[in-house]
Amino acid sequence: MSLATTFRAFRGHRTPNFPIVQRRRTWFLVSGAVLALALVGLFFRGLNYSIDFTGGSIIQFPTESGVTVEEIRDLLAQEPFDRGDAEIQVLGGDRVSIRTTALTDLSAEERTRLTEALAEQAAVPTEGVSIQVVGPTWGAQITRQALIGLAVVLVAITIYVSLRFEWKMAIAAIAALVHDVVITAGVYALTGREVSPPTVIAVLTILGFSLYDSVVIYDRVQENTESSGYLAKDTYEGVANLSMNQVLMRSINTSLVVVLPILSLLLLGGETLKDFAFAMLVGVITGAYSSIFVAVPILVILKEREPRYRQHRARLERRTGERPLRALEAPTQEEPPTEPAAVGAPTRTTPVRPRPKTRRKPPAKRRRR
Repeated sequence: MSLATTFRAFRGHRTPNFPIVQRRRTWFLVSGAVLALALVGLFFRGLNYSIDFTGGSIIQFPTESGVTVEEIRDLLAQEPFDRGDAEIQVLGGDRVSIRTTALTDLSAEERTRLTEALAEQAAVPTEGVSIQVVGPTWGAQITRQALIGLAVVLVAITIYVSLRFEWKMAIAAIAALVHDVVITAGVYALTGREVSPPTVIAVLTILGFSLYDSVVIYDRVQENTESSGYLAKDTYEGVANLSMNQVLMRSINTSLVVVLPILSLLLLGGETLKDFAFAMLVGVITGAYSSIFVAVPILVILKEREPRYRQHRARLERRTGERPLRALEAPTQEEPPTEPAAVGAPTRTTPVRPRPKTRRKPPAKRRRR
């Protein structure tokens, strides 16, 4: 495909013709490899939960010295504190919030030294430094509510897609959603990024985006496969592939529009926004991929097993002598008729060109004498 043709397809002026559904084995191998890598990360490395899930300490105090995050981190990394990996935020420029693991490994004297060092660095009295212990109970409640919400969402999606389309489309959509969630969790496990409450919110948001893209594609697939004009010339697989190409640029452009603001949050936002943006970025990319290369190919596999579509494929194969790959191929031009050959004469393979009609000149007028 030339650059000009690609640009026209990107702008929606031309429908591409990629064999997406026909190469579903390739996409399944790619998804299987990524899923296997994600599962390895989940089982062997595990998720790095924040203190909201595991419990810890929150240290808060005002600041009047304009202390920076790097200076506070250098202080926490000193012996015997060893809290260089703490989550530090300067809120509004005059208040510091530190989230770290529980201070139970420090003695009472060491905790007092830490409080005094932070107060001296921030130029505030020691009484202004508050240490709050956070137990894992809140994190357990968030996890339980998130799992309940995820189960409710999956059930609601199954019911909606089954009523709007059919149950086979619901199965394919749920498979794509599970694909997205597992890969997103695996990326967090492999990168060691901290899982916080904003991450859970982002994952639930990802499900909605992935479902939206799948529903748009399903609507076009259903519209084309219910048309007798399309199915008269190709199989369900070919018509579904044509439908995918018709909405391919729309799905890609929609995903790009969503990715651009997420990248701005990831690069320019604060720590809390970065956690949310990272999960959203991974989920949006994965969701756009699964809607195109996972959901529809699974649907085609389920539909091609129906007796009517198997019989329809067999009739087309007998008619054309080959397996059709796409719907609405360009019609072939009919050859001009050939003259019947005489008995015993050699047959002619080239068509006979009709003889042009001769035009007789009109008789010249006689001159009058």
